[in-house]
Amino acid sequence: MLYPELFKQLEAVRWDMDKDIPWDSFDASQLTDEQATTIKMNAITEWSALPATEMFLRDNRDDSDFCAFMSVWFFEEQKHSLVLMEYLRRFRPELVPTEEELHAVRFEFDPAPALETLMLHFCGEIRLNHWYRRAAQWHTEPVIKHIYETLARDEARHGGAYLRYMKKALARFGNEAKAAFTKVGVLMASARRTAQALHPTNLHVNANLFPRDTIQSRVPDPQWLEGWLDKQIQFDAVWENKVVERILHNMSLLLERSFVSVQELNRYRKEVTALVAARVAPPAAPDPQAA
Repeated sequence: MLYPELFKQLEAVRWDMDKDIPWDSFDASQLTDEQATTIKMNAITEWSALPATEMFLRDNRDDSDFCAFMSVWFFEEQKHSLVLMEYLRRFRPELVPTEEELHAVRFEFDPAPALETLMLHFCGEIRLNHWYRRAAQWHTEPVIKHIYETLARDEARHGGAYLRYMKKALARFGNEAKAAFTKVGVLMASARRTAQALHPTNLHVNANLFPRDTIQSRVPDPQWLEGWLDKQIQFDAVWENKVVERILHNMSLLLERSFVSVQELNRYRKEVTALVAARVAPPAAPDPQAA
């Protein structure tokens, strides 16, 4: 089991919201209304760890080790929402999300292949780490800069924990896991070719609720994410390349094969997908002409 070790590792570096956030350093002159509004949107987005955890527990009923780890991941992700709301409560109380706004992002996700979902959230942690690092640079108020830097480090650690479970899945499922991980890896490393930000909170997850079946479609301003990325924190091609490089680097370590481009990862995906298909393909029907 990985849970006991991961619990100890994350517990050892866990930050305290009262002691480790420099609330007394707040500088009101350095916080704009525009910046404060983005903090509200991120607080609501982080609240979506709740339905994500419900999804993980449902779709991984046969993996008690991973489900136990969810207790740590869920706690820390909800704490991210809480610290952002605490910041607003102290310094912009009129922007604290209402309970109704938070509850709006809690809805059921359609069942999905557990291995693909694991890889999706691994890539999501990498991406969010980079988004928050960039947000910390964009903000000018010292307390919120510190908060985003703190959250970024948490997301990096979560990505490392997911990677441990991916290694465990490889030992258990072999090529099936490789096919799932590379399929999602190619998708999540191809954001430059898509019109939308590739993060779990921005993907459609409930066909019956379409098109209002992404987390971002249910926040008070469904358009905020693209503006936050493009115009505010300016998550440009340089930063996107950092995300792609981290995904490819980790895939290289995980699969023990070097990938320097998405194209190389995609070629490998085709190889392992063919192996999986060949293993599960039914026998060919007999040729009636040969009888």
